[in-house]
Amino acid sequence: KPRSVIYISLGSVAHIETREVLEMALGLCDSNQPFLWVIRPGSIYGSVSLPEELSKMFSKRGYIVKWAPQNEVLAHPAVGGFWSHCGWNSTLESIVEGVPMICRPFQGEQKINAMYIASVWSVGIQLEGEVERGVVKRVVKRLIVDEEGACMRERG
Repeated sequence: KPRSVIYISLGSVAHIETREVLEMALGLCDSNQPFLWVIRPGSIYGSVSLPEELSKMFSKRGYIVKWAPQNEVLAHPAVGGFWSHCGWNSTLESIVEGVPMICRPFQGEQKINAMYIASVWSVGIQLEGEVERGVVKRVVKRLIVDEEGACMRERG
């Protein structure tokens, strides 16, 4: 289905707490939206096998991969949203393809980019504070299902 898939890639440097990854996974499952999630080896604190465990958990709804050709993924007509760390290259690639973003910055310029994406250009939603499954579900729905996401795609 066009614009129904959420693509998740949090960059090549970020390390994420296991609890946050689990909340993301549960919220994605609760959203009932298909997704493609890039989880680099070693990017989750304290877990070696978590990506494999998560893959089993949502084998019908989404895929976890170690790498994806981001430009090609964002250009695919099925992709309707991009959950990103908001690095400069990811930000530009998403805007060029007209794919609205869920912003989860970790450091440096990512926080400034996220502020512009959400508050100035209005092509994304910024996640702030603790990532929790209910928040994840709501944000994914806002981006993929609700009119708000469609308006963001038109601005992109």
